[in-house]
Amino acid sequence: MFNVENIRKDFPILSRTVNGKPLVYFDNAATSQTPQQVIDVIVDYYSNYNANIHRGVHTLSQEATDKYEQARKKIQTHFNAKLAHEIIFTSGTTHGINLIANGFSSFLKKGDEIIVSALEHHSNIVPWQMLCERTGAILKVIPMNLDGELIMTEFDKLLSDKTKLVFVNHVSNALGTVNPIEYIIEKAHGVGAAVLVDGAQSSPHIKPDLQALNVDFYVVSAHKMCGPTGVGMLYGKEAWLKKLPPYQGGGEMIAEVTFEKTTYAELPHKFEAGTPNICGGIAFGAAIDYMNAIGFDTIAKYEHELLEYATNKLLEIDGLKIYGTSKHKTAVISFNLEGIHPYDVGTILDKLGIAVRTGHHCAQPIMDFYKIPGTVRASFSFYNTKSEIDVLVEGVKKAKTMLS
Repeated sequence: MFNVENIRKDFPILSRTVNGKPLVYFDNAATSQTPQQVIDVIVDYYSNYNANIHRGVHTLSQEATDKYEQARKKIQTHFNAKLAHEIIFTSGTTHGINLIANGFSSFLKKGDEIIVSALEHHSNIVPWQMLCERTGAILKVIPMNLDGELIMTEFDKLLSDKTKLVFVNHVSNALGTVNPIEYIIEKAHGVGAAVLVDGAQSSPHIKPDLQALNVDFYVVSAHKMCGPTGVGMLYGKEAWLKKLPPYQGGGEMIAEVTFEKTTYAELPHKFEAGTPNICGGIAFGAAIDYMNAIGFDTIAKYEHELLEYATNKLLEIDGLKIYGTSKHKTAVISFNLEGIHPYDVGTILDKLGIAVRTGHHCAQPIMDFYKIPGTVRASFSFYNTKSEIDVLVEGVKKAKTMLS
């Protein structure tokens, strides 16, 4: 049985106070909190087998290597990748996107077209703009509507035999919209284009089946799903990863080095230059274990209850507007109070111990579309409660009274 109060005991930070008030943490879309079970794995690594991997014959190195590769297998199983070496450890989603953008510099030519969506995080816009500057390719954008949904009929019109790449997030970080990636992948493949899906915001809420999706690339950050910062994964189909050139040169990614020529290592090491975040990778695996023990269906059902409860309660406040009203969304609410800057609301909420995100959420084109400077974003996780939402609602009411 799902018992949120028992789950909350796993998260030490949830028992602290902020500004003399019990912490209410609603900034999960930026970084989720870390359970003691994952913290213990981090401590265990540095306490008992801290060593470099793949290079040592001594016991500590062997132990660290085994744990690291076991984590890779856990990630493969969780996301249902066909092969373990299709999982590349990265420093996070941004790293994975840049790795692919760099690699495709070798394949694109002037006049080729790539497509992104209007709902993207800056990390899934800027690397492609840089790629276009290097290659002469043309960037096109799938537009959005007022509900915060992509307009698929316009996407259909953008596709052509010139389309080489399509990039879209699975879930919008700013609005919580769940995008129709199955449709996007199928249509893009129909014109011979490759597809990269940004799974940073979906992975804490949805358990994607990468083989069923038939996606070419999928990127994730561990710190969104109860893991540590500074580690993530890039999934790529084996055929694509073999074609792409290495992103960085150095140790580990080589087979043989002479001053005349270097040959590269096989997958996944070809893309994992230098000493990796070993502890982070192992802890990422532990975080996936933790979330799977609760169950993603259970998580999704409970978070949907939180989303509906919070939406109804917040809409009772006069002058409050929610941005992103798709029927298909995760537990994210972006809102504003009429005539009040979101930063001011966020500042008052912080004084009340409530952590929310304010601003454009690294999705400035979305804010430009709505002609607003930003929003207050409350994002929920499975360890949050309805009573915490009540605290948020009262906090927003207080902010409105103080700032009106």
